[in-house]
Amino acid sequence: QVQLVESGGGLVQAGGSLRLSCAVSARTFNIYGLGWFRQAPGKEREFVASISMYGIQKNYAASVEGRFTCSRDDATNTAHLQMNALRTEDTAVYYCAAKRYAQAAMAPSDYDYWGQGTQVTVSS
Repeated sequence: QVQLVESGGGLVQAGGSLRLSCAVSARTFNIYGLGWFRQAPGKEREFVASISMYGIQKNYAASVEGRFTCSRDDATNTAHLQMNALRTEDTAVYYCAAKRYAQAAMAPSDYDYWGQGTQVTVSS
């Protein structure tokens, strides 16, 4: 069973930065594609960013392009989401997700494993 644990969420002022991490318990971490999603109250879960096996391909939602950067460290089985220039509309619970042999997938249904989420709150 693959487990994912997010960390790094918190409260930040608009314009600030946060770095989310996702620790993945998988013996063959490098064959997993990873995704980041978020869900605000009363809204559906939406795609934020994704990274393929070996980090070859990345995709970003238009709303975060140029502000967020996703990465992976296959030596430590960890994914990261660096979030800069945060806006109040970025406030949500952020989830990481994983799927074996996935490319940089963008739909929640593409992923098999999910973390519990971490709250990000951006104040004005």
